[in-house]
Amino acid sequence: MKKCIPLLGLMIVLTGLMSRLYAQADSVMAKNISNEIMLHGAAYDNLRVLCKTIGHRLSGSPQQDKAIAWGKALLEQSGADKVWLQPVMVPKWTRGKESLRIKNEGKWISIPMLSLGNSEGTNGKTLSAEIIYFDNMDALKAAPEAAVKGKIVFLNYAFRQDFLKTFDAYSDIAAYRFNGANVAAKKGAVGLIIRSLSTGLKDVPHTGSMRYEDEVQKIPALAIGNSTAAALGDWCKKGKPVAELRSECGMKEMVMAYNVIGELQGTQEGYLVVGGHLDSWDVGEGAQDDGAGCVQSIEVLRTLKKLNIKPKHTIRVVLFANEENGMKGGLAYADSAKAKNERHILALESDEGGYTPRGFSLKMTDADRATIKTWKNIFFPMGVYDFEEEGGGVDIGPLAKQGCRLAGLMPDSQRYFDMHHSQNDVFEDVNKRELHLGAVAMTTFIYMADQYFD
Repeated sequence: MKKCIPLLGLMIVLTGLMSRLYAQADSVMAKNISNEIMLHGAAYDNLRVLCKTIGHRLSGSPQQDKAIAWGKALLEQSGADKVWLQPVMVPKWTRGKESLRIKNEGKWISIPMLSLGNSEGTNGKTLSAEIIYFDNMDALKAAPEAAVKGKIVFLNYAFRQDFLKTFDAYSDIAAYRFNGANVAAKKGAVGLIIRSLSTGLKDVPHTGSMRYEDEVQKIPALAIGNSTAAALGDWCKKGKPVAELRSECGMKEMVMAYNVIGELQGTQEGYLVVGGHLDSWDVGEGAQDDGAGCVQSIEVLRTLKKLNIKPKHTIRVVLFANEENGMKGGLAYADSAKAKNERHILALESDEGGYTPRGFSLKMTDADRATIKTWKNIFFPMGVYDFEEEGGGVDIGPLAKQGCRLAGLMPDSQRYFDMHHSQNDVFEDVNKRELHLGAVAMTTFIYMADQYFD
């Protein structure tokens, strides 16, 4: 027994030494990744091409098709061993012409507005009705049907500033956009106006997805900017303003789109996914949401190839179709993975903008989360420190049912909802250094996951 004690001590010493050597090697690799991206990264220039030569990319639009071709060519140029297109049937919603004017104290005023995505319009006809005001959804639900019937509901619920984490505030307000039309229609309303889901001070309307329940009347739903909403609230409290709405928006037939997929082939069985969504709303350029995530994901592949890093597991970049108004791309990818019996080890998504990275949300076991926390010294020089949030991403979410670990890049989000789903989501809003630093964090995360997870 006494002879075993020195041997046990030696084993402990050797284990500690090996751990330090591995940590040093990981730090060196992280620095190599950082140097390559910060000095020679292509993500910012790639985003410029996507935004300025293609622009916004609504599912089913001609711009969507151009973006698919762009993504396929760029993955090939970036050194992918294999690139292909995965067919996905997606909804096609079109906006068309739209206008809103409001009569207050005998004067007609034209109001900037955006129909909510997936909303039905007025078939190009004029819908004229009195506006009825509510501070929040609970007040609307409590209102008698007779008070609401035949009127246009105005929900003037503001993005809460007391939530320090803006995505918590977004979760708080999202139901107003997504489900407000259903609540209003059940009360007999003929239309819905909401205050935009925006932190910004600029009076810019923000769009975004909504959905009709099967049994409700499909009433037009639209958003107005913050300043206009404040003014309309005052008008409603002092009188009974009337709105005239004309809109041509509506859902068309399902059409074919594609997930764009490129991979670096590994030497062992299993897949690591990194991606963002290629579609965007039909205003702005889809720069932060989610062109940034797409070019960052491609940068992961380009960097690993450039540094001649041979992954243990196959690393896939997926540019997902139709995240904004249907989520069909993520569902199609997960269905394909299940049908092919592919074992997905981890999936990482970037869909919160290209701002300075602060951490990664994680959806996995406590043991796996603990493993990632041991990497904190690798990420701390990047300013990445937060590994506490639960989450991953919309597109990779369906993979969780197959046992896949999920992670999401968490950039600083304080400015994200200023431009989210609005005309202000343009290339000029993106900072090159912040965008590339996010790519550094993502590439390092994928490299570490490849080394430490099976």
